[in-house]
Amino acid sequence: MGTTVSDTQIRRLSSSDIDRLVELEAANQPNPWTSGVFSDEIIAENRVYLAILDGDSLFGFGGLMVVDEEAHILNLLVAPDQRRNGLGRRLVIALIREAIRLDAKHLTLEVRSRNLPAIDLYRKCGLAPVGIRPGYYGDDDAVIMWAHDIDEPQFSKNLEAL
Repeated sequence: MGTTVSDTQIRRLSSSDIDRLVELEAANQPNPWTSGVFSDEIIAENRVYLAILDGDSLFGFGGLMVVDEEAHILNLLVAPDQRRNGLGRRLVIALIREAIRLDAKHLTLEVRSRNLPAIDLYRKCGLAPVGIRPGYYGDDDAVIMWAHDIDEPQFSKNLEAL
């Protein structure tokens, strides 16, 4: 486990973050996004990308796409030495709040079937497994997870309890 992170903040990603995003992703993903992909994603009209930082240290990021009433978490990564500190939970909750702010009613994502801590986190955040995409990640299947009625007060109340 990494150092204790006490003064983290979540903010929108900007083009000045791209080099750090590429570095973090390349060190932790078998098929990392390029700087071009990150550049396109963070400026896309229906996307929201958030970073979790402590000062200048970028510990993780997450991205969300909203189309009509559906939101899709596209990418979420917390640096391995910062996992199990609640940063992933904070990012997921912030992304869900952004989805609600953008009038989404439903939320979905895919997660590696072997990533049991992430699956557990998403369950705690109100998502439920609904299917499998075989070979989605090449070396692993994806678990498809959904949450419905995220705009309902009870859903937000459950998030607050986390």
